[in-house]
Amino acid sequence: MMALINASTIGWEAARNAVDAAVAEATSLGVVVCVAVVDRAGHLLAYGRMDGAPLLSGQLAQDKAYTVAAFGLPTHEWFNLIKDETALLHGIVKTERLVVFGGGVPVTVDGELVGAVGVSGGSTEEDRLVAECGAAAAIRDSSQARTV
Repeated sequence: MMALINASTIGWEAARNAVDAAVAEATSLGVVVCVAVVDRAGHLLAYGRMDGAPLLSGQLAQDKAYTVAAFGLPTHEWFNLIKDETALLHGIVKTERLVVFGGGVPVTVDGELVGAVGVSGGSTEEDRLVAECGAAAAIRDSSQARTV
């Protein structure tokens, strides 16, 4: 049995590309947002707050990205998974940093989670679109992924 695991994760340059692309998409949609990019372990790599974005959106963006890294699911998929389980619905939403609405998406390379993008400030659909744009930009050059 091997004691070590090799795992790929995005680096700072990929995270910066994601923030830049997300901000450009938000601008084209006419929304002001906060964008957070985390590595596969949920550690913040890059963050941006557009002028005028709500202050609370900064923490929400970071928590959306963290939720994706922690569970591997986009945040918009959570509610449908828990909506019919009353105890879970009312209990799990009290979990610190867990967000169960749109705006957090995974960054994957060859099916492997390497990071996540979280966006907050627009509607959940706008946040999701902006995050997806950022995630796509993060891996345009997948040579920016590193193994840790």
